Amino acid sequence: MPSGMKKGLTSYGDAAFSLYLRKAFIKAMGFSDDALARPIIGIADTFSDFNPCHGNVPRLVEAAKRGVMLAGGMPMAFPTISIHESFAHPTSMFLRNLMALDTEEMVRAQPMDAVILIGGCDKTIPAQLMAAASVDLPAIVLPVGPMLVGHYKGEVLGACTDCRRLWGRFRAGEMDAAEIEAVTGRLAPTNGTCMVMGTASTVACMTEAIGMALPGSATIPATHADRIRAAEAAGTAAVRLAAAGPRPSEIMTGAAFDNALTVLQAIGGSTNALIHFTAVAGRLGIAIDPERFDRLGRETPVLVDLKPSGEHYMEHFHWAGGVPRLLQELRELLDLSCPTVAGGTLEKALESAEDVPGQSVIRPRARPISTGGGLAVLRGNLAPDGAVLKRSAATPALLRHEGRAVVFDTIEDMTARIDDPALDVAPEDVLVLRNAGPKGAPGMPEAGYIPIPQKLLRQGIKDMLRISDARMSGTAFGTIVLHVAPEAAVGGPLALVRTGDRIRLDAEARRLDLLADDAELARRRAAWTPRPPHATRGYARLYEEHVLQADHGCDFDFCRPPA
Repeated sequence: MPSGMKKGLTSYGDAAFSLYLRKAFIKAMGFSDDALARPIIGIADTFSDFNPCHGNVPRLVEAAKRGVMLAGGMPMAFPTISIHESFAHPTSMFLRNLMALDTEEMVRAQPMDAVILIGGCDKTIPAQLMAAASVDLPAIVLPVGPMLVGHYKGEVLGACTDCRRLWGRFRAGEMDAAEIEAVTGRLAPTNGTCMVMGTASTVACMTEAIGMALPGSATIPATHADRIRAAEAAGTAAVRLAAAGPRPSEIMTGAAFDNALTVLQAIGGSTNALIHFTAVAGRLGIAIDPERFDRLGRETPVLVDLKPSGEHYMEHFHWAGGVPRLLQELRELLDLSCPTVAGGTLEKALESAEDVPGQSVIRPRARPISTGGGLAVLRGNLAPDGAVLKRSAATPALLRHEGRAVVFDTIEDMTARIDDPALDVAPEDVLVLRNAGPKGAPGMPEAGYIPIPQKLLRQGIKDMLRISDARMSGTAFGTIVLHVAPEAAVGGPLALVRTGDRIRLDAEARRLDLLADDAELARRRAAWTPRPPHATRGYARLYEEHVLQADHGCDFDFCRPPA
């Protein structure tokens, strides 16, 4: 099989000429024949001025190159799309598949024997894993790392759990405009991803657990020297992977996905991660069974005391031993025979775990944060294909609740009415948002964190049962049911709910039901008509026509292998 500069030659009808021309142009960069004869390691550079979470990427690229060269390889960095959660219109999920396509095609198109994928916020590593699964070239993920905590008036702050909490206080009139503006300079004080167990941190931890990142690399703060050393080590490992593998398909097996999903439950991780890893698995022809995921949750206690499910931040998790120490606590629930990019098996990766006396961030299984599943998969007549609830961040008293539906037909409708003093809403009601799913929004925005109506906030109400076909940031908290499938825009039952209907949630029974008889629902369905498409051209049209539902990972249908 061709390697190095001979891989994937441009088609001119003459392979020898193609190689001759390639060498002629690359030598314009000053490379020697000796350098060009070595294994070529691609480095996906996701730096962007629009992505402050990736502000350390240039230094990581430099260190990764050093590691490649120390191991005898030839590093070649190349740019790809970079996605930052708050700088992506209309949503980062809308662009995740575009980044996956971009990364996949750039890895295919350019000659490399292995690739280092540098990512962090917030859909970048999922996009890169999707690409790695499709190309199946030896690959290693290098997370950018979490930022350090901020401080305000003696209080420790972290993006973005605390930003949501403080914004709620501002909306309730408990903070003034000057105070909330001052907080904006304290929530994200350094480069790096959110320092709570949001989507970026969740995905980094799961990527380490599935074997696609080096042990310990998920939690090292972005600003620390150890993060630079991890980049150098990733470069060295990539040269070994280029020579002997294993490839992504040999690492990301069904058993390895179970390991990653077990970690997702144990860290009280982001609901988004279930969608992302379902998409990655789908690229490999592996189906994530929601019921099996839910069973893993019932068996796996939440052990990591991090916001939004606990009290601490990622730097505290790191100094408590990080993912290797957590895996030691979970070892009886894991398949330790799975291979990793570090060489050897997950069992070997556990050898690097540090036992930190007195730490309280990673709990023993005998003394968990909570039991019964950090994330729960719900079924019922309102979610026949499933919905997700982050139990570990919910109000216990609302986990079994029945209330009157207050329905918002679109995000725009919600924005216009949620703080209207005339809104007919009470604390025991159920807020419902629809047409905010993959096709309906489009792009499945993080709008599932429906704000508490302002007039209730000012009465001291902090949580309500909220239901939508949207997503929620991994940094958010509350009793919030998400990813209702099928979504309203394709005729799912959420489209049939009316204000005044009764809805019942029973989290223990894993049920979400609209309390209406079948005949009435049949009448409503007969009267329902789909909305016209959002897009007429370009990527938006491609997305709308081919995106799958949340229970299939919101990937494009044409990116999955034939059944």
